[in-house]
Amino acid sequence: MTNRVLFLIIIFLTSIMCFSQQLYFEFGTTISSFDYENSRGQSLDNLLSKSKTHYGVGYRQNLNSSKTLFLSLGITYNNYGAIGSESTLDNYFEWDVSYLGAKAGLSLKLFELRDLTFLANGSIASEFLIRGNQTINNEVYNLVGEEEFNNNILFFRGCVEMQYPVSRSTAIFVGYTYGKSVLISSGENAEKLKLNAHQFGLGFIINLPQCYCSY
Repeated sequence: MTNRVLFLIIIFLTSIMCFSQQLYFEFGTTISSFDYENSRGQSLDNLLSKSKTHYGVGYRQNLNSSKTLFLSLGITYNNYGAIGSESTLDNYFEWDVSYLGAKAGLSLKLFELRDLTFLANGSIASEFLIRGNQTINNEVYNLVGEEEFNNNILFFRGCVEMQYPVSRSTAIFVGYTYGKSVLISSGENAEKLKLNAHQFGLGFIINLPQCYCSY
């Protein structure tokens, strides 16, 4: 990531610590699949998923007195990839892209089983392409800044999550998330790349010093 991106992340973390209750950190595996359409409107069906990584950081805030509804805001860094071929033209394709996003979500506590808490989560993220390569046969193309390629997407996600407190100030959580992208804009004759992603994540929720929150 560039120095500018790192600077924005530091500013974001500094600002949210002034008023948030909890911080969260997460990382995990993303298995992505692509729906690709070239500039002539032709789709490519023979695409295979690739396994990549994802990371997230942000804050979580309780919204009601019963502590069953939570708001989360954060920054995401997602890597997506796919490979494929077109046998009729003997072509080979591969994508390796990374998006930086701003994410907002709501979590609803479903039920508790002793110390385990189960939640459902819905979120929306605006993601921007910060690194991306497209390989066609032996030619590699840089996708960042290309007008004919969508560099900005909306991502809608749904998640089921389980969390467990390991101390008074820290909880660990695991979750499964399914997400689908929607194009924000593209040129009239642009390539179109829609993403589908299965994500398996592990993370930590940390109470800030001024928060004596239960999980």
